[in-house]
Amino acid sequence: MKKSILFPVILIVFSTNLFAQKTLSEGSIQYDVSVQTGTTEPKMADMFDGAKATLLLKGTMSRSELSSALGSTTTIFDHRTGTGVVLRDFGSQKLLIKMNRANWTDKNKKYSGIVFKKTGETKMIAGYKCEKAEAVLKDGSSFTVFYTPDIVPENAEYDAQFKNLPGLPLEYESIQGKMKIKYTASKISFDPVPVGRFEIPTSGYREMTYEESTKRPGQ
Repeated sequence: MKKSILFPVILIVFSTNLFAQKTLSEGSIQYDVSVQTGTTEPKMADMFDGAKATLLLKGTMSRSELSSALGSTTTIFDHRTGTGVVLRDFGSQKLLIKMNRANWTDKNKKYSGIVFKKTGETKMIAGYKCEKAEAVLKDGSSFTVFYTPDIVPENAEYDAQFKNLPGLPLEYESIQGKMKIKYTASKISFDPVPVGRFEIPTSGYREMTYEESTKRPGQ
């Protein structure tokens, strides 16, 4: 008698969890950006004040952009064809850096072998319950990320640092020099994204190869 009752209960729980999870094949996430710096870099933090980051996904295509008072950096990549660009727009400097699949792998090589360790901590972000994890890189460095397991990107390759994360990151850290940049999701949309947002500009930018960009001072 106990077995006949237990089986339907397990089935109901499993079905509820299954249908609660949503696959993000197309949509957008907007992130608010905040910066913490050492005492020697307060002006840099001020320049990032009010910065916004946006992630757009459509099938195998992804577009991530970071806009601040300094300018904007946009990365467009199609993981099906293995082609994309990085657009850097800082005042009069407008650069278009071409990338192929090998370039993409090289650009993200520091995230190879990244491991996520759950901490058991949770909090609500943008209306979703998120779990906290510590991301540990192969060089020993780490950063924290809050992700919701209720949303799973269909294109797991959209961001190499979150390829193995079992959900969608809604808050995470990025270390650049002495600056710690935190991204916190403020809006998630499942609305269709126009394909034109993933088109690569054909004019207005000075083109260079990925290899040339890595040889430039400060990059």
